[in-house]
Amino acid sequence: MAQLGMVGLGRMGSNLVRRLMRDGHECAVYDVNPDPIKQLEGEGANGASTLTELAEKLDPPRSVWIMVPAGDITESTVKEVAEVLERGDAI
Repeated sequence: MAQLGMVGLGRMGSNLVRRLMRDGHECAVYDVNPDPIKQLEGEGANGASTLTELAEKLDPPRSVWIMVPAGDITESTVKEVAEVLERGDAI
């Protein structure tokens, strides 16, 4: 079973998490909106209220998938996620 962190739980991110969990993967999830985190926790995901908490819920080397809208938010989210990860982790 592989672990994956998902940042961005809109329609696409949430459905990707559901599919991954259905296939037996362990998912830690984060979004700026707490509602989809709670929803996915109820379905078996490991919810995080901060990016630091998300990183702590994953075993190194970590893999984090970012599913946010294109544009400046993508760039800033990648930078924020990189700050809580370590050498050898993947975004």
